[in-house]
Amino acid sequence: MAKLNKDKSESAGSNGGESLERKLWKAADKLRKNMDAAEYKHVVLGLIFLKYISDAHEELYQKLIEQKSEGADPEDKNEYTAEKVFYVPPSARWKWIQGRASLPTIGKDVDDAMDAIEKDNPSLKGVLPKVYAQEKLDKATVGGLINLIGTAVLGTKEAQSKDVLGKVYEYFLGEFALAEGKKGGQFYTPSSVVRLLVEMLEPYEGRVFDPCCGSGGMFVQSEKFIKAHTDHYKKNNGKKLSLNPTDYISIYGQESNQTTWRLCKMNLAIRGIDSSNVKWNNEGSFLNNAHKDLKADYVLANPPFNDSDWSGDLLKNDARWKILGENLIPPSGNANYAWIMHFLYHLAPTGQAGFVLSKGSLTTQTNTEGEIRKALIEKGLVDCIVNLPTKLFLNTQIPACLWFLSRNKTNGGFRDRKNEILFIDARNLGYLVNRRNRDLSEEDILKIANTYHSWRSKLPLPLGEGRGEGYSDIPGFCKSATLDDVRKLNYVLTPGRYVGLPDDEDDFNFPERFTTLKSELEKQLSEEDELNKKILDNLSKIKLS
Repeated sequence: MAKLNKDKSESAGSNGGESLERKLWKAADKLRKNMDAAEYKHVVLGLIFLKYISDAHEELYQKLIEQKSEGADPEDKNEYTAEKVFYVPPSARWKWIQGRASLPTIGKDVDDAMDAIEKDNPSLKGVLPKVYAQEKLDKATVGGLINLIGTAVLGTKEAQSKDVLGKVYEYFLGEFALAEGKKGGQFYTPSSVVRLLVEMLEPYEGRVFDPCCGSGGMFVQSEKFIKAHTDHYKKNNGKKLSLNPTDYISIYGQESNQTTWRLCKMNLAIRGIDSSNVKWNNEGSFLNNAHKDLKADYVLANPPFNDSDWSGDLLKNDARWKILGENLIPPSGNANYAWIMHFLYHLAPTGQAGFVLSKGSLTTQTNTEGEIRKALIEKGLVDCIVNLPTKLFLNTQIPACLWFLSRNKTNGGFRDRKNEILFIDARNLGYLVNRRNRDLSEEDILKIANTYHSWRSKLPLPLGEGRGEGYSDIPGFCKSATLDDVRKLNYVLTPGRYVGLPDDEDDFNFPERFTTLKSELEKQLSEEDELNKKILDNLSKIKLS
């Protein structure tokens, strides 16, 4: 397998010094003043998007001017559509906008520019931010940002070939998520976790689905994966390759937060990824499933952890709860297993899913969760479980894990592993970025992904491919367990139980324990109330007699 993309800190425009994206971020952050990061991100990312499409438009515009004698028309929208370039009307072009950066009307000018672009490009309708004229936004800040972003070339063919904008946009999304803290995690999954999911699933071809897609990181990384591994793909499939990954995969998504959905649409648009099947509605995937008939080849997702407000009481008879052949209704107080069944429902007969959940999902026995987990295991659907290091996620300190499901473990291009589950304990991997946050290195990602690939295929693989020479258990790190092994442990899926770590290090589930204690206390109080009631009734009878 080809080596993964270089670390995100490296970028076009950095010559051994500070990267372009970091320079831009530091300068932009200084201009933020007292504005909240949650609002400021739309201001900055909207301008970055505007600069990108304006650069791309201007490059093609100049080319069309040179070809006027051959009948080219630089103001014909169709000329741009044919080249997959957004048409930018004169009053929205960067040169015109930057010329007005110092004027008091600059906020309204930018809002009008966003409106004009949406009118001429239907795929962007309702996507671009129009927040620049609001009174609380200092117009000097807007002008300063315009002049700052104007120093970067983002949308030319050369810049696109180096993915300059992609790196800037991804870096900014990550920094805004850090600045927002817990709220930032709603739109951003750490890029190393996304890369790990994609590297393990290897979505070379087919339909990729994320029903809680945030800012679209799963889709972007799937596209990057295909670009990075075209040689491997060609060798294994014997096909003539296109340079465009969208010839191999199509994406489907859903997001309930409209501002996050807008970020996603912009994030995909700057990379030329078709987002027409990325839908928004405020009810969310459970109450208003935007892709009811979709059967995906890959599901990649990071749903909200332990969501207690998912409207489960309204969905008792939903078809998704019958996917395991019996009516196993997930508990209304926690959406973890509802998400698992939602993913499974949308998988094609040979489909695979990789997703993030809280670690409590591996052990919980609350309501029907233990029964659902047992059914998943007995039906041979659970392929691999990965225990993640702590502090990877910005929005929670709850320990997390990765689940991998496969609808067809007897074939699907790999060996028959229906009677096995691979457990990987990666808690000791990663490195501290700061006191609060940890990240996975490229070596960590390769170690985990290659372990899974070697186990799944169980073939001697050339070292030059980046994989080992075949799978073998490694005490303290990975173990291929049989279903009998799992049955003996009462269907608990914590990797530490199997790879050889002490039980107490890997099994304590605070959320589940808290729920159990709360339930026991409520039961005890209820019993005491009944007892007190009986005592009072008896006293009343004694007095009456």
